[in-house]
Amino acid sequence: MSVRELVVLGTASQVPTRHRNHNGYLLRWDGEGLLFDPGEGTQRQMLRAGVAAHDLNRICVTHFHGDHSLGLAGVIQRINLDQVPHRVTAHYPRSGQRFFDRLRYATAYRETVALTEAPVDADGVLATTPAYTLEARRLSHPVESYGYRLVEPDARRMLPDRLAAHGIKGPDVGRLQREGVLGGVRVEDVSETRRGQRFAFVMDTRLCDGVHALAEGCDLLVIESTFLDEDAGLAAEHGHLTAGQAARVARDAGVRHLVLTHFSQRYTEPDQFERQAREAGFEGELTVARDLLRVPLPKRR
Repeated sequence: MSVRELVVLGTASQVPTRHRNHNGYLLRWDGEGLLFDPGEGTQRQMLRAGVAAHDLNRICVTHFHGDHSLGLAGVIQRINLDQVPHRVTAHYPRSGQRFFDRLRYATAYRETVALTEAPVDADGVLATTPAYTLEARRLSHPVESYGYRLVEPDARRMLPDRLAAHGIKGPDVGRLQREGVLGGVRVEDVSETRRGQRFAFVMDTRLCDGVHALAEGCDLLVIESTFLDEDAGLAAEHGHLTAGQAARVARDAGVRHLVLTHFSQRYTEPDQFERQAREAGFEGELTVARDLLRVPLPKRR
């Protein structure tokens, strides 16, 4: 059975705390795994969450601040130690190539896996597979940063009543789906569009066009909310969002499930983030992330 869920490995910003590890997020998308922003301690958090190196197909780094990338060295070496049998692709800002190189070869180890480097240097499509299209958008942070968006292709949902009205049943249903026309009946006559699911990952950034483009129409949006609204000045100065800002983005973009994360260590009450997000007018499903939480993608519309 296919699984689509977010596994939260860490939720702290800048420094880990007693209760929050550095960043790390795994998106399970059917048979693939996309690891976002592996901060320090990610390898151990993977173990605690039941995530294996074999589960990883892509690593997506938004930018090269330590809380988003220091775990790369351990994760890459673990991929090689476990001799992952498939190709793993790494996406990251091209401007940080020297940091990626240092982390990839931080210590001596035996390379056994074909790790493909696919750096990002502009907005656009990074990869297209039968299951999804992976895109990147530039964000606004003191160092170059990109957010990521995954979009499933639209498909067709067959409608039993229309199939029955045209006398189409059994193997003929599959034949119609494959060929598009059967006995003068078009697949469009007996089906409707099934909108593909959409996921976005938005980390360290001020409000900018990229944030809104990434969030648009998402079923699940993972977005930083480093600060509470009363510290909006600090957020703008350091290139971050507040809980209210993140929630307004989600509200305006029609997001179905909002996941707030990347919390400053200055705050100890998670419910403050939820309260401010609701006050900002977001009415969809809302999760204030905690380490080792699993968040399923919403059921299809």
